[in-house]
Amino acid sequence: MDFIREILNNDEYKIWVGIFFFLVSLLVIYIIYKSVLKILKKTTSKTNTLIDNFVIDLLKLLFLWLVIWILLKVFSNTYLKNPALLDIVSNVNNILLIMTTGWIVIKMVRVVFYHFQHKLDIASDDNLIARQNLTRMKIFEGIIVGLITVVIVSICLMTFDKVHSVGISLLTSAGIAEIIVGLAAQKSIGAVLAGIQIAITQPIRLDDVVVVEGEWGRIEEITLTYVVVKIWDERRLVLPVTYFLEKPFQNWTRSTSTLLGTVYLYVDYKFPVAALRNKLHELLVTHPKWDGRVANIQVTDTKQNYKELWVLLSSINSSINWDLRTDIREKLIDFIQENYPDCFVKSRITGSISSSDPD
Repeated sequence: MDFIREILNNDEYKIWVGIFFFLVSLLVIYIIYKSVLKILKKTTSKTNTLIDNFVIDLLKLLFLWLVIWILLKVFSNTYLKNPALLDIVSNVNNILLIMTTGWIVIKMVRVVFYHFQHKLDIASDDNLIARQNLTRMKIFEGIIVGLITVVIVSICLMTFDKVHSVGISLLTSAGIAEIIVGLAAQKSIGAVLAGIQIAITQPIRLDDVVVVEGEWGRIEEITLTYVVVKIWDERRLVLPVTYFLEKPFQNWTRSTSTLLGTVYLYVDYKFPVAALRNKLHELLVTHPKWDGRVANIQVTDTKQNYKELWVLLSSINSSINWDLRTDIREKLIDFIQENYPDCFVKSRITGSISSSDPD
């Protein structure tokens, strides 16, 4: 008993005892953690939804770290008697606790947004409302995560006496207002405000088909500061969000996914357009990529050597319309080649041949 009492009264021995019990406690907690995690995964594997698996994968390590920091705080306050060492360990431990807690809050926010985003049917043909909601969710998710990050950094700063006032000012509305007013002229703040404006007004949405900088593509990602456009050939065009508020661009799916497409043909004046209209109707009646709304052929222009035909076709979205146009263009050209081969555009050379009398 005297030996044990001596150890407990000796600060150096007490630290080693604390480290020993801390490591043993970590081992016990880890064993419990693995057992509980195994049970949870086994339980969630029997459900039909993916949200529970997503939550477990997202938070399993964070909760383990949180328990470790709490355990470290308990043992440091119990076994550390050196004021200077205790102060250092406590400050580091407090920061780790705050950051881990903030990280868990951010992950929980992402889980909530994931839950609602998972309910949106983006794969449907008429997905306009789903894309509107998804765009808003993505941008406001970024805003909320950014605000939480500011709060966490502020609380961390408040743990230090020398920068305590800085942390408090960041948490007060006056401090935030001063920051916004002071930096409003900066491009970075302007980009964030532009991102919020896009989330509200929505000139573009995720999966919109756009033509920007002469490139055709889809909106793949929208953040508070930039937009990623996936070009048709798999390239990515990264543009600042301010681009879509300051410069003109084409949005083919702004109000609806349905689209009209055109095919241009150039034929001789003697070509019978009525025959081509009949052939177009025959091709489209059974074509799976035509939506049945619009199909027409018009003579839209005349030149010296040819007339221009405008074939107008409709589809449920731009990708399908592209495939429809290429297919119909090929088949109409084949039809003209097979039935009216002399009606393609040609250049005529006229002139008189003079002959002289040999006599």
